[in-house]
Amino acid sequence: MIKVLITDKLAQQGIDLLNSKDGVQAEVNTGLDEDQLAEIIKDYDGLIIRSGTKVTKKVLSNHGNLKAIARAGVGVDNIDIPEATRKGIVVMNTPGGNTQSAAEHTIALMIAMSRNVVPACNSLKAGNWDRKKYMGNQLNSKVLGIIGLGRIGMAVAKIATGFNMKIIGYDPIAAAPGAEKIGVEITGDVNEIYKKADYITVHVPKNEDTVDMISREQIKMMKKSVRLINCARGGIINEDAAYDALEKNEISGVAFDVFPNEPPKNDKFKKLDNCVVTPHLGASTEEAQIEVAVEAAEILVDAIKGGPVRNALNAPSTPGAVPPIIARYSNLSRRIGTLLSVIAPGKIKSLQARYRGDIAEMDVNVVSLNFIIGMLQKHFDIPLNIVNVPVLAKERGISIDETKNAESKDVSSAFSAKVVTDKVTRTVTGSIFGGTLPRIIEIDGFNVEVTPEETILVIYNDDKPGVIGAVGSVCGKHSINICTMGVGEKPEEQKAILAVSVDKGPDQKVIDELQKLDFINELYVCKLD
Repeated sequence: MIKVLITDKLAQQGIDLLNSKDGVQAEVNTGLDEDQLAEIIKDYDGLIIRSGTKVTKKVLSNHGNLKAIARAGVGVDNIDIPEATRKGIVVMNTPGGNTQSAAEHTIALMIAMSRNVVPACNSLKAGNWDRKKYMGNQLNSKVLGIIGLGRIGMAVAKIATGFNMKIIGYDPIAAAPGAEKIGVEITGDVNEIYKKADYITVHVPKNEDTVDMISREQIKMMKKSVRLINCARGGIINEDAAYDALEKNEISGVAFDVFPNEPPKNDKFKKLDNCVVTPHLGASTEEAQIEVAVEAAEILVDAIKGGPVRNALNAPSTPGAVPPIIARYSNLSRRIGTLLSVIAPGKIKSLQARYRGDIAEMDVNVVSLNFIIGMLQKHFDIPLNIVNVPVLAKERGISIDETKNAESKDVSSAFSAKVVTDKVTRTVTGSIFGGTLPRIIEIDGFNVEVTPEETILVIYNDDKPGVIGAVGSVCGKHSINICTMGVGEKPEEQKAILAVSVDKGPDQKVIDELQKLDFINELYVCKLD
C-alpha cells in the first residue's frame, strides 16, 4: 500500500484521485508543526503540500519510506531541495495549473484601476453618488507592455488582444514562439516599454537581476498616464518608488498582488485611491486549485510507482548515471553556460555546442543539457535540471545545435559553446586535462587557461603593459586572492582578455575601482560556485 500524506488544504478532487488509484491511500493531516511532521513522515511514501508546510532538514532526517514530494503550486522555497536530493527524494511542482488564473487576475487588476472600481465601490457603500469623480479609462487601443513572455505573460497577451490593445513584449531570455502570431510586438530593449506603454505588467522570476527591475530610474521614463501591475513576485517593482510616484502624480495607478513581505509591512497603499492591492490571489480560483491538486496527485503517484517523472526540480545526480568523463564534462559545460549567461547579455537567438576529439564519439546529451541549465538558471526561480530544462527551454523557443568532430585539435577532447544574442556573439571552449582537471582554454578566440571555479572575472582590455599588475594590485588591496589567471592577446587588433579566478567575489567598490582603470573595455563578474 502506497501511503500519501497531505499536510495543507487541498482540493477534494486531488484527494479523491489519490484514493481512486489501486494500492494508494491518502491521509489528510493539516496544521502540523516541524516536530510533528518529522515524527510521522517516515511512515509515508509520498507528501503533498502547498505553501504552509515547511519541509526542513529536520523533517527529512527521519524520511523513512518517503520517495517523493509534490508541491501543489509553483514556489518551492519551503522545501529543503538539496537535503531532499541527498536523501534520494524527488521534488516536483505544478507550474501550469495556475497560469490562466494568474493571467486573468492581472487583467482584473488592470480593469479595476482603469475604472476606479475599488474607490467607487467604497464611496457608494459610504452613501455617496459621485459619478464624475470616478471617470475611468478604456483598455481599448491602449499600449500594454509585458515584461516576461513565459506561460503567464503569453496568457495575458492572448486575453489583452480581446480588448484590442497594442502589445509590446520583452523577455530577458528569448521571445516566446508564437508571440508575434498573436500580435505581440517584440522588443529587445525594455526601455521601449517604459517609454511607450500605458500599462506595464511584469511576469519574470525574482532574482538578483529582477529585484527592483522597475524603480525610480525606470519610472522617470514613463508616461504620467501609465499604470503598473505586479502579479509575479514581490519586489520586482520597487514599492517605495511606485508609491512615491503615485503620491506625486507622476504615474496614474499601481496594482500589487504580491509583496516582498507577506503580509506586507508597507502600508502606504492605505491612503492612495489609485492603488489596488490584493493578498496574493493570482492562483486563488477554484479552478486553479482543482488543477494543481489533481496534477500534484497524478505526478506524485507516477513517480512513486516508477512511471514518468514530471516537473522534477531535483533530477538524479549525474555522476552515478553516466561515465565519469561525461560527468566531468557535464559539470564543465554547466559552468561554461553560467559564464556565458553573464558575458553574453541580451536575448538568446541561437545556441551551439561543438564536441571535438574523444568526447565527440560518446553520448553527450547530458552535457548539452547541463550547458543549457547553466545558460538559463538565472532566469528562473526554480532549480533547473536535466528533467525540466528541455521543457522550459522549448517554451521560450530555445534549442541547441550540436556538431561533432572526432578529430582532435590542440587537446584530446574539447567542448565549445557559442551563444548569439541580440547584442553580442560569444564563444567559450573548455577541456578536461588529464581526465580530471576542468579548464577553460578559449574565450572569443583568445587563448587562455583558467580554472572554472569560485568566481571568475572576465576583463576585455587594451593590449598594453601593466594590465596584470594593475588588476592584481586592486585585488590584493582588497584581500582577494587570485587562484588562476589566463591571458589572451590579439596583437593585430591591440586587444587582449584577462580571465581571473578568485577566492571570493568582489563587491561593488572593487568593481568600480577596476572599471576606472583606463585600459578596461568590458568587465564581467561570474559566480560559478
